[in-house]
Amino acid sequence: MQKKTLKALALCLIIVATNASAISELKFNGVHYLGFTSSKEDGGDRESNFETRRNYFQVKAYFNKKDYMRLTLDSFQETKGSNKDKGSWLTRVKYAYLYLDEVLPYTGVEMGQVHRPWIDYEEHHGWWFRSISKVFVESGYGAHLINSADLGVNFKTKLAHFSSEIGVYNGEGYHAIENGEGLSTEARLTYHVYDSSKGRKPSNDYINFSYFGIKSLEDNKRGNNDFTLNGLHAVYNTKQFLIAGQYIKADNGNNDVYEGDGYSLNFEYRPMDKFWFIGRYDDWDQAVASNGGGDRKHYLLGAVYNLYKQVRFIANVRQTDYDESDSLNAGIKDETQFMLTAEVHW
Repeated sequence: MQKKTLKALALCLIIVATNASAISELKFNGVHYLGFTSSKEDGGDRESNFETRRNYFQVKAYFNKKDYMRLTLDSFQETKGSNKDKGSWLTRVKYAYLYLDEVLPYTGVEMGQVHRPWIDYEEHHGWWFRSISKVFVESGYGAHLINSADLGVNFKTKLAHFSSEIGVYNGEGYHAIENGEGLSTEARLTYHVYDSSKGRKPSNDYINFSYFGIKSLEDNKRGNNDFTLNGLHAVYNTKQFLIAGQYIKADNGNNDVYEGDGYSLNFEYRPMDKFWFIGRYDDWDQAVASNGGGDRKHYLLGAVYNLYKQVRFIANVRQTDYDESDSLNAGIKDETQFMLTAEVHW
């Protein structure tokens, strides 16, 4: 982090601490993805790097037991462009929202820079390993269509056998320029067939079926107002294993950029509490090359060691294959990666 960022963060903490009497409780936590990756493209040289992929710092200020303000900061290294910050570690706001519970029956609302409906749900029900790969709809090796947060409002409903998130957003995502030309509606609807949990834990038994979708309301970065995304997802989890699968299709009217369809499957096998095996397969058919190439397949296999509840280690290999017969993949090489990761929560 830069000195200005650290000073700003320290000032925010001082202000919060000074006004702590105005709130009932403060909660702090952090998440870190630390790792080593060795990558090689076909015919190319091997590249190996130690990494700190993500460092999240979060504070929640509770006004009562259910209503709160959340701020989540995300550090990252600037690697693009030629500006003066290239190579520096910067900090951006991931989430900054007010949550009010029961604004409607069984429904709360996030206002500000909020969750988009789908990605956070999948990361806490179907794919628990954000530290080594983003979910299918976000990953550059998969569909590469949206990210996890945006400015807007998100209504979150939860019943015994049904939950949903429905919102209106700027549509550009939290690290794109918000130009007021991308409003979209986004939704997730989930039927909880069976759920033994009162929280999101791999050890709980549950079966869920979900629909998720996006519809642009105005012209946006995708070039028109006809962008739609529709997806179906199912997951079955027990203490011993998890299996999940999904299908998504993206259409963009007369503009082929951001169009495509594909599916993803993943599993976990947990022979012991501390030792797991994981795997995933992504298959995406891309309309044009402007969104990361043409048709591609992504394979991932790994092993997980849970040292503590807060610390896990992951070793995995991943392979991305690009269809050589697809002219959209001209110049893009197949890639193999070996990864070692320490995932830390506190």
